[in-house]
Amino acid sequence: MFEKTYRDRLDADLARWEAEGVIAPAAAAAIRNALPPLPAGINIAVVVGIVGGLLIAAAFLAFVAAHWTEIARLVRFAILLAGMIVTGALGAWFAARGREVLADLCASVGAIIFGAGIALVGQMYHLGEDFAGGMLLWSIGAFAAALLTGSRGALAVGLVAASVWTCMRIHDAPDVLHLPYLVVWLIAAGLAFAWNSRVAAHLVALAVLPWWIATSLRFEFEGAQPSFVLANGAALLFGAGLAIAAASSPRAGRLGSVLSIYGAFALAAVAFLEVTTVDDIIRFRTGTVSAQPIWAILCGVAGVILALVSAMLTKRAGELLAACAIGLVLLAAPIWPVSAAGEPWFAYAALLCAMLCLVVSGVLDEVRPRIVAGWLGIAGVIAGITWAVKGSLLRRSAFLAGAGIIAVVFATALNRMLPRAER
Repeated sequence: MFEKTYRDRLDADLARWEAEGVIAPAAAAAIRNALPPLPAGINIAVVVGIVGGLLIAAAFLAFVAAHWTEIARLVRFAILLAGMIVTGALGAWFAARGREVLADLCASVGAIIFGAGIALVGQMYHLGEDFAGGMLLWSIGAFAAALLTGSRGALAVGLVAASVWTCMRIHDAPDVLHLPYLVVWLIAAGLAFAWNSRVAAHLVALAVLPWWIATSLRFEFEGAQPSFVLANGAALLFGAGLAIAAASSPRAGRLGSVLSIYGAFALAAVAFLEVTTVDDIIRFRTGTVSAQPIWAILCGVAGVILALVSAMLTKRAGELLAACAIGLVLLAAPIWPVSAAGEPWFAYAALLCAMLCLVVSGVLDEVRPRIVAGWLGIAGVIAGITWAVKGSLLRRSAFLAGAGIIAVVFATALNRMLPRAER
């Protein structure tokens, strides 16, 4: 994505080093020749062509919609079928000429037309009103298109349809875990692994969030805080991402690194939610906090174990601190009910330490997204503690001041322990 920016910076550095006599002109030329050619990007002509194609497609759809009731059923079905055939043929034509972006766009549009066809055929022939089942069928068709064409856009369409499907199933049967979605998600993850695509990895990482959020918001937990259930999901995503990235395969490394980034940001968001929702700044439940579901606790424990396994394989101190951050966020959940009579100072301290561990973990491993997630988490936790509904504002200010003094003392001691070159 940023290959051209990197090449420009490298060319500038090579020219400067060559002028300063750091490297010989022959060495600079050898470095430039060793680089592979830049991949074809999206130029202005491609952008204008995409916009034009979308406008033509929108005009066609608007025309058909305006005269839909006047068109015979068989002709309607033929129009939908022709739309899929035309987009598929155009995609194949663009792919044969190396226009991968336009080919991907055609596959995506074909997947969208397939979904529209499911809805319209069901409306025309008055089929059963199972909207969630229609979304599943749409998802299957989009995944088939992604598998056959390698289209990232079709994969995105399939994941969106599958996410709507699982959310509707969870809403219809809130007392049952909707595990079939995990099978769909694993198929998508397998495609992202096989393609070795960072875009597909981002799509897969995003697709796991709707299932966890919808599951955590079920009202049959009888008072369990959604943030605690989400914490276990963030822990599993973060730990599994680190473990996958620790594998020797470059494909696994790319997929795992993306999953771990989303897990780090999810962990930071959960730390903020634990403070704001449990202390009733934002009320999700009217009852008291109850025990978490066993399956959710096991997911959180698995996340910690996977992070520790990754730290053992890579021998990185940063990943060990990441495991500590996960464990501390999970530890805050059982601490909160114990402090129900007063303010949960130990839970606050655990969350602050967790976010600090996340920042230091990113610094040690030189992973900038992890650093950003940690800082956002620290800001959110501090804001939540400051504006918590329960307790005295004076006590909270004293707690924050004490935590700040401890952090400064720790930083001073750490600075003296580090060698001068690493400060």
